[in-house]
Amino acid sequence: MGNFFLFIQLFTLIKLSIMQQKIRTKFKELFNTEGSLYTSPGRINLIGEHTDYNGGFVFPGAVDKGMIAEIKPNGTGKVRAFSIDLNDYAEFGLTEEDAPSASWARYIFGVCREIIKRGGNIQGFDTVFAGDVPLGAGMSSSAALESTYAFALNDLFSLNIDKFELAKIGQATEHNYCGVNCGIMDQFASVFGKAGSLIRLDCRSLEYKYYPFNPVGYKLVLLDSVVKHELASSAYNKRRKSCENVVAAIRRNHPKVEFLRDATMEMLNEVKADVSAEDYMRAEYVIEEIQRVLDVCAALEKGDYETVGEKMYGTHQGMSKLYEVSCEELDFLNDIAKECGVTGSRVMGGGFGGLLWGSAGITVPWECYQQYGDTILLSEHYDAMKRYISYILDKTIDPKTNILL
Repeated sequence: MGNFFLFIQLFTLIKLSIMQQKIRTKFKELFNTEGSLYTSPGRINLIGEHTDYNGGFVFPGAVDKGMIAEIKPNGTGKVRAFSIDLNDYAEFGLTEEDAPSASWARYIFGVCREIIKRGGNIQGFDTVFAGDVPLGAGMSSSAALESTYAFALNDLFSLNIDKFELAKIGQATEHNYCGVNCGIMDQFASVFGKAGSLIRLDCRSLEYKYYPFNPVGYKLVLLDSVVKHELASSAYNKRRKSCENVVAAIRRNHPKVEFLRDATMEMLNEVKADVSAEDYMRAEYVIEEIQRVLDVCAALEKGDYETVGEKMYGTHQGMSKLYEVSCEELDFLNDIAKECGVTGSRVMGGGFGGLLWGSAGITVPWECYQQYGDTILLSEHYDAMKRYISYILDKTIDPKTNILL
């Protein structure tokens, strides 16, 4: 097993080296010079979805996949940027009127603008970037991109912005330039992530605590459902508005309630007749999810992974039935995981992005992992995966033509 993990680490390093070389080569080709390399990680969130903008707790950690950018000031007022993954080029100025049309370029532009708003003196620069965070898979590729450029510009132009503010710059970029009223979790995890640890973050006070995460006896696995779903940012914002509606109703009787984090199920039931059924469901999920985060933290301190797994299943049920941000394919996979004896399983991420790749975070009993390694789901649970493949094909093959849709 030790040799297996050594191989995975070596493979990761080789991938990073290849990606860096691609960036270096393209930068030289486009700009005929060399810049400095910067990187920031994506993240997973063990539990605590849609709790951040409700003032609650989240439990994320940085991962070994991220974004890498080569950057060099060009002495002009223009940013010239190239995305290797999208094979696209954009050029824009640094004033509000210069906002680029390409959605990926707006992340970089937004970071620039938010720094300028805070009094930062930055100039134009050339940049090429790439990443290995799966796009739209709930692992915060956008936050990794924002953090990469926030950190890089802070360093290149000697701005002395602290890490908390760098995270807030990324969040403000989402709000003001990308149309997503997100919480602080994704950017915070990217900026503050530490190897071997998860972070319990209080999204109201921004107090945080590192929890060592070394689940002896279990393995955390991310599983790609290989299904894309288009979701508009408006769907995310609509759920946030539902939460705000309920808070406004509760506050009439309980003026000290600022977020759903301050509310109880008793308070929610008091206003059940005053809010829509949909708003009620959204709030019910959030109140329960905030408590699940605290329960998981307490369970981890005792090494109680059975409780952790139980809470993960609870999160998936809530996200599927109450917050309605899962999808048929993920629900199907989650049911298979439970049938197969997986300790805990849930949809990974908040369920929103440009393209949603369904992923489920699951813990697998260690004795199975020792026997099968990363092929566990293709060996121990081969029949289950055959069922899923058949399920996907049934949904994606035109019965009249037998052509893959």
